[in-house]
Amino acid sequence: MPLIDTPPDALAEIYARSLFELAETKGGRPAIEATLSELEDILELARSDARFNEFLASRVLPMAQRSASLEKIFKSKVSDLTLRFLQVLNEKGRLSHLPPIVAAFDRTVQDKFGKVEVDVYTASPIAPDDLRTIRERLLQALGKEPILHPYTDESMIGGIRLQIGDKLIDGSLSTRLRKLKDQLATDGAAAVRARAEKMIDDSTN
Repeated sequence: MPLIDTPPDALAEIYARSLFELAETKGGRPAIEATLSELEDILELARSDARFNEFLASRVLPMAQRSASLEKIFKSKVSDLTLRFLQVLNEKGRLSHLPPIVAAFDRTVQDKFGKVEVDVYTASPIAPDDLRTIRERLLQALGKEPILHPYTDESMIGGIRLQIGDKLIDGSLSTRLRKLKDQLATDGAAAVRARAEKMIDDSTN
């Protein structure tokens, strides 16, 4: 069974907080951000390499054998803290839970240092100047430094859609047209009902 990107759960939050505290003790913000970067690189490797993905997620592979392989693969390639964390997850049988743990750790880091991840969707690639404008406006609105991730969504007619955590701000043209259509339909029905009620009232008076 491969690693699956799932939302952080209570278990992921516990591991993320513990890792954050350890990294903070080891070297403060630089160590925390370096640890996050290393874990994200490991996840990216798992997403692109099916064999490595299976190596991390497999429940058949003996713990001791995987521990030795982790040491061989990552020794001197990542920090001792990151390697030790992977080993702890392996010992606890939680390596398959790595994606939500990293997601929870990332969220903890962003909250701690006043940053917020924002996915920006547009119908065509967004210009650097427009991206800077969006960043400035979000900084003013949120009071946090936005980390923007631009994406192109060809299903959009125009406009922009922002995903900030679990909140969606949809300013796309297709959504606005749909809302306008719904509003016209609703207002039209209400107007018909109002005229009918007026006619009935007039006829009975």
